[in-house]
Amino acid sequence: MAHDNVSMLSPWIRHRLVTEPEVAGAVLGRHASSACGKFVQEVCWRTYWIGWLEQHPGAWSRYREGLDQGLVQLDRDALLLDRYLTAVDGRTGIACFDAWAAELVATGYLHNHARMWLASIWIFTLRLPWELGADWFLRHLADGDPASNTLSWRWVGGLQTRGKHYLARAANIAEYTEGRFDPRGELVEQSAPLAADAPFVREPLALPARPLSGERSGLLLTLDDLHPESAFESSPGPLSMQPVQWTACAVLEPADIGSPLAAGAVASQFRTAALEDAARRAAVLSQGGVETASPASIVDWARAHSLRQVVAPHGRVGSTRPVFDLLGPALEAHGITLVQWQRKWDAMAWPHAARGFFAFRDHIGALTADCAAMNRSA
Repeated sequence: MAHDNVSMLSPWIRHRLVTEPEVAGAVLGRHASSACGKFVQEVCWRTYWIGWLEQHPGAWSRYREGLDQGLVQLDRDALLLDRYLTAVDGRTGIACFDAWAAELVATGYLHNHARMWLASIWIFTLRLPWELGADWFLRHLADGDPASNTLSWRWVGGLQTRGKHYLARAANIAEYTEGRFDPRGELVEQSAPLAADAPFVREPLALPARPLSGERSGLLLTLDDLHPESAFESSPGPLSMQPVQWTACAVLEPADIGSPLAAGAVASQFRTAALEDAARRAAVLSQGGVETASPASIVDWARAHSLRQVVAPHGRVGSTRPVFDLLGPALEAHGITLVQWQRKWDAMAWPHAARGFFAFRDHIGALTADCAAMNRSA
């Protein structure tokens, strides 16, 4: 479906086929900050969610525990399974919900308003476990991101910001869909938020790492960052370095999309195409070409090329962190170092994402102040 009032860049930004400084720099280079500030904020929301989850990984662990419990419930409770399937198949009888459910599966995309309305109806009207809804989104959205998806669902349910939840209202839906949908009498518009869970322990951010110059180096690309051309020119401060000469390059197969269930067809096709595109571009940078590797084959790949270090994007919570937690020691056993690098954008932004977005928003000006220069190098 056409969405001519949004950029539709989110799948490309999520996988960093284009980078946040590239997008912010392009917009700020053409418009006054007063005119495009809201758009830049929307780009920064994704950065904020990622930085917050990096410092509160317990939120992801608790979500996965809830998802596992929800899937067990589906196996044991036929009535719950029927309600769940009625929702994901778009057969609830609530016209707006059913239309958006169909659009999600068919296109791999939903406008942000539709995402909030859909999540709210799922939680407060259909009374389904929020973790099952978050999983449904994550599997089908081409821009599906473990951080922004999980934490946005928590926000709608009233878990992320204590005492605040989001209730979809029929009048609001009718107004912003220009009368295409008017679910008056069909929605629960008065409800308490979900029962609050225990606060999460804040963990320190990993320090940015620096690849060693002059070593036989392998570049390992993941779905979290598919822009190898700009990987290291933007290393923060003292970590600035000359571009590494790559002995070999590999593209990591998506071992876990954040769900135990299969990804949707559109999202899978997008990820496959993104990996293939990144591999073509990375081939120009590598002396030994580009290979596709599974997590289990990375050690053999590194040894076959006599690598001394494997350099990869930072392993994010909900994404590649579990893979790298196992891969690091496995490589070290063969005298190979796993180096996880961070972009300047992340190193600058994530420390400010420990609390709410409004506190983070105060730093967006500093984050984007040199986007014109960062746009050329990152």
